[in-house]
Amino acid sequence: SAIFNFQSLLTVILLLICTCAYIRSLAPSVLDRNKTGLLGIFWKCARIGERKSPYVAVCCVVMAFSILFIQ
Repeated sequence: SAIFNFQSLLTVILLLICTCAYIRSLAPSVLDRNKTGLLGIFWKCARIGERKSPYVAVCCVVMAFSILFIQ
């Protein structure tokens, strides 16, 4: 389970942010209609992916390097 391993949890969160930002770039109406409630988490992840994209990209590269060469 990804909850008990910190690196796996970070990988899942990073993939969620990247996936939500990608889906919002293709079809913005899917995530924009659910800004509140439980599905609002996906809209917030998409906003993080859009606004902090250089930081998210650096995190993706660091995570890829960590998974490929350190583990």
